[in-house]
Amino acid sequence: MGQYNEYRKNWIKKESPAEKKKRAAKILAGLDKLNPESKTALLYKTPMQMLAAVILSAQATDKMVNIVTAELFKKYKTPKDFANANPKIFSKEISRIGLYQTKAKAIIATAKLIEKNFGGKIPKTIEDLITLRGVGRKTASIVLWNVHELIGGIAVDTHVRRVSQRLGLTKHDDPNKIEKDLMEIYKDKKEMWPKVNTLFIDHGRAVCQARSPKCVICPLNKICPSAKT
Repeated sequence: MGQYNEYRKNWIKKESPAEKKKRAAKILAGLDKLNPESKTALLYKTPMQMLAAVILSAQATDKMVNIVTAELFKKYKTPKDFANANPKIFSKEISRIGLYQTKAKAIIATAKLIEKNFGGKIPKTIEDLITLRGVGRKTASIVLWNVHELIGGIAVDTHVRRVSQRLGLTKHDDPNKIEKDLMEIYKDKKEMWPKVNTLFIDHGRAVCQARSPKCVICPLNKICPSAKT
């Protein structure tokens, strides 16, 4: 492992900003070619359901969120529906998801704020979205794109963080700093920012897994400084 870390450090150290940007473009193009229809795995029908699903997905799998929301979203559709939810009943309805009590409070409080401050409509800016309870930059970026088709940033979750680090696109652990690195690298491809998120997530789940990355079959192994693992 020590030799591997040294190998990656030397690769990144020798690579110029221009070379990194060129390699990053190949990474994005390669992943997009493999999965051109990449999009969020969360299932929803209304803007408020999208926001609720993203809040529920924190430290939970999209698969479990979709299982829970299959029934939940039959009952709750609009911000008003969520705002009027009984906290105890709502908590029980999402109890299969981790941190369900905290998330229940956040979703209900957020729905009330949307009703009170935004006329029952999901805000259209990152700045307004992050005023809502349980909404950080990651959630805001995902909701902004999927609800309004507006690009505000690159959402960084655990998969995006891991894949970005292994690919040598960032040396940071903080999601906000990783986002800045990715936005700088892909500043000429802003239209692809939403897919940077979904493509990296898909790659992280299928190939660049946390415990056992499948480097041998990875289509990026020739341009990845971590493929020697």
